[in-house]
Amino acid sequence: MTVELSTPLGKIDVTEDVVARIAGGAAMEVFGLVGMASRKALKDGIAELLKKDNLSKGVVVHNQNGEVSLDMHIIVSYGVKISEVAGNVQRRVRYTLEQTVGIDVSAVNIFVQGVRTDRDT
Repeated sequence: MTVELSTPLGKIDVTEDVVARIAGGAAMEVFGLVGMASRKALKDGIAELLKKDNLSKGVVVHNQNGEVSLDMHIIVSYGVKISEVAGNVQRRVRYTLEQTVGIDVSAVNIFVQGVRTDRDT
């Protein structure tokens, strides 16, 4: 599926994978975020930390009735306020998608899959 944008010059189709990659990259710029987590089930109670080239696998893009919403699975750093990190991720992702692609995002849902300390690396 694609996200469809209409401009005075024509139509633009952006794949959901591109939207997910941009959202994952924007989220990684937020302080307190260790990385994106896999959408799959936890392995032995531990969330799988995704590498930088797989950031889009931690993002689910929903495109229904022209409204785009995102589900983001993240891992935060120990000692940070989780609600602040989640709010900063939501604002950063929404702003980046609006500025780079021109997509109005109706919701950015955050799912915190784990907390990592320095010893967990």
